[in-house]
Amino acid sequence: MPDHIDLAHLRDTLDGPWAAVRTAHRDHLDARFLPVYGETGDQARERITRLLGELPVELGVAAAFPAEYGGRSDVGASMVAMEMLAQVDLSLMVKAGVQWGLFGGAVAALGTRRHHDAYLRDIVAGRIFGCFAMTETGHGSDVQQLRTTCTYDPLSQTFDLHTPHEAARKDYIGNAARDGRMAVVFAQLVTGGRRHGVHAWLVPIRDPDGVPLPGVTIGDAGPKAGLLGVDNGRLSFDHVTVPRDMLLDRYGRVAADGTYSSPIENDSRRFFTMLGTLVRGRVSVGGAASAATKAALTIAVRYGDIRRQFTAPDAGREVLLNDYLAHQRKLLPALATTYALHFAQAELVAALADVQGGTGPVDEHRQRELESRAAGLKAAQTWHATRTIQTCREACGGAGYLAENRIPGLKADTDVFTTFEGDNTVLLQLVAKGLLTGHRDEFGSLDGWGRASFVAEKVRAMVLERTAARSVIERLISAVPGRDEEVAVTDRGWQLKMFEDRERHLLDGAVRRLRNGAATKKDRPFDIFNDVQDHVLAIAAAHVDRTALEAFVAGIEDTADPAVRTLLSRVCDLYALSVIEADRGWFLEHDRLTPARSKAITGVVNSLLRELRPHIRTLVDGFAIPDRWLHCAILREEPHRQEATAAHDAAGDPQVVRS
Repeated sequence: MPDHIDLAHLRDTLDGPWAAVRTAHRDHLDARFLPVYGETGDQARERITRLLGELPVELGVAAAFPAEYGGRSDVGASMVAMEMLAQVDLSLMVKAGVQWGLFGGAVAALGTRRHHDAYLRDIVAGRIFGCFAMTETGHGSDVQQLRTTCTYDPLSQTFDLHTPHEAARKDYIGNAARDGRMAVVFAQLVTGGRRHGVHAWLVPIRDPDGVPLPGVTIGDAGPKAGLLGVDNGRLSFDHVTVPRDMLLDRYGRVAADGTYSSPIENDSRRFFTMLGTLVRGRVSVGGAASAATKAALTIAVRYGDIRRQFTAPDAGREVLLNDYLAHQRKLLPALATTYALHFAQAELVAALADVQGGTGPVDEHRQRELESRAAGLKAAQTWHATRTIQTCREACGGAGYLAENRIPGLKADTDVFTTFEGDNTVLLQLVAKGLLTGHRDEFGSLDGWGRASFVAEKVRAMVLERTAARSVIERLISAVPGRDEEVAVTDRGWQLKMFEDRERHLLDGAVRRLRNGAATKKDRPFDIFNDVQDHVLAIAAAHVDRTALEAFVAGIEDTADPAVRTLLSRVCDLYALSVIEADRGWFLEHDRLTPARSKAITGVVNSLLRELRPHIRTLVDGFAIPDRWLHCAILREEPHRQEATAAHDAAGDPQVVRS
């Protein structure tokens, strides 16, 4: 391991192709944009709404919109901008995401030229605040079964938007409780007595003075655990009249006489094509979760480098927290996973920009692959954030429980991310379904798994697609000898092979179980899937682990600086071996590891922790989070603590200042 790492080179590697967007945020977002500890919900909402209007245009939050409407046609820049906002204030990020990602994004993706010309400029400029009204009280994840209806009347040439019962109320809607003037409302389209599935309408909900319009009932979702600056509310519609031209009709049109037409004939395929265009929200939530995780790790690591606890018998002085193996076990594997997910997110954003950033038609296969990767990665990132931020809280002791030290806010604000923009368990099933069937045209509800003929005839293992550095990864795997015992556990090809082998084995096993179920339970289609649901989730988790490792390998391959490359290689070793160590039960049960080799992995992990300990501060500094953004009282004491520690050590006094 090199003694010196050029921090600028590490930061350049992590900043990636949208480094200018990251730099602009670091330069322009000052103390005004930081969270205010102890404020009320009303104060937070007022502050966040005001700050949303003060965001510098050059930051690129609305960059995904076409240049003619005030954007710059750069999808990747908008995703990175959301990630950077999340490091400053998660309420600000979510509020911006609702306005420009969900509301504006839906108008852009589902509307046509007349909607764009009429509304996009004002949406991008923040002159129209809007909502994204999809989730219902009784139907959250199963959007295809929404109960709100929008029925066309050819005599008046208008739609009748109606909430038929309490369970069809739109819930948890950002911007609804206070600021929204319009909403993109998802409902079942009915014309000529026939339903055509879920579509979206642009619906005014308040007048210019903020008063709810006739037939629109608006409520406040009430106090929340976090994200106080986001005004989540509830919407109900009592036979609200909506003009025909307010249907966002890119994928489904209703003529004046009520005739329905669509470029996509199948209702389910049309529905999931529509939802697929909105994948950016899922990508931004995953990126925001990783951004918050980086902030928490930076605080915990830096605190661990100044906080001492217990005297070492042979040194006559107290030991830094980061020098304890137990502390390293908490933080360094989490840090390694954060690096792996960072490279996976960077790869996903690049793929998103490539697939959706052009002006021509979107390649359907690549779009489905993008949706699957976004779903799996979002689940991994948000669960990792929940676990890691809690770990960082504990690593900072009582100080980590104080609001002034930022971690409680990060924990509260990110907690909902595991169910926001798709419940993680449902998302992993979506990933697994794509892997199991290879048919991604219809990602239906659980019933879609159950048709016996579907299971018996169409379930097959698809070729495991490489997401990055294909030739490098294939070369590394092919170089692994036949006997694992002959290969060091730090051999990259062996690590890749272990991840791929686990995924493939789980996939093959699930296929067998589904086929057996189809043969014995033809009259119980739901049970066919439900009996293997645990297996299905394991497949998806293994798939995300494998794609994250491959993205990490690709990131290392693209790193020019030799010292940074060596450091990242060690971090990648720690990520791979930590995953194997955590799932050693599976690897032992399936004869992928011998007991002796399993024990050896723990020894190598501990060795990597010792090797990386001198570089732990460099690894978090590589995230380049400005000190002011960390907004953490214990880090403001950092220089004082370091000076006090040095003075006490020089005097031979073991009684170092305690927090």
